[in-house]
Amino acid sequence: MSFRIQPTAQVDEKATVGDGTTVWDLAQIREDARLGSDCIVGRGAYVGPGVRIGDNVKLQNYALVYEPSVLGDGVFVGPAAVLTNDYFPRSVDPQGRLKRGGDWEAVAVVVAEGASLGARSVCVAPVHVGRWALVAAGAVVTRDVPDFALVAGVPARRRGGGGGAGVRRGVRVCVFWPRGCPEKGAQ
Repeated sequence: MSFRIQPTAQVDEKATVGDGTTVWDLAQIREDARLGSDCIVGRGAYVGPGVRIGDNVKLQNYALVYEPSVLGDGVFVGPAAVLTNDYFPRSVDPQGRLKRGGDWEAVAVVVAEGASLGARSVCVAPVHVGRWALVAAGAVVTRDVPDFALVAGVPARRRGGGGGAGVRRGVRVCVFWPRGCPEKGAQ
């Protein structure tokens, strides 16, 4: 296998890193995480234990992907975006004792093929972001996002739709998509 890991990155020996993947400085890939081929993990990004990441995925600098998230092929996660895993986060239990791993159940954010999460967006688990959807920078996603939808705001609301090129429908959608618009099938 041929991949590139910078010396300051931490990649657990039980993690799987696909062919052609690059892991940049200060990134951390935890145990049992599985990254596909030709991925880019930016500086300071975090990938939690057991996270599943498809091929050709970009995690920009300081993106945080907590377990048990699943990212499909071609997903883009912008700088400082966060995929949470606890719908009711607490540091302590009702008796004031520090919570540990067995004291709560992690829930997933699932991001489907080709979807993009803008810079500093937050996906509050459990949510599903549909195929080729676009989450605007700074949005807070608290509900599932349909395929090809464009969502923005706090909380994120649907603002329109997009195509494989990441452009709003009706504004030269899919001009640069080599096989035609994914939502219309190959042309």
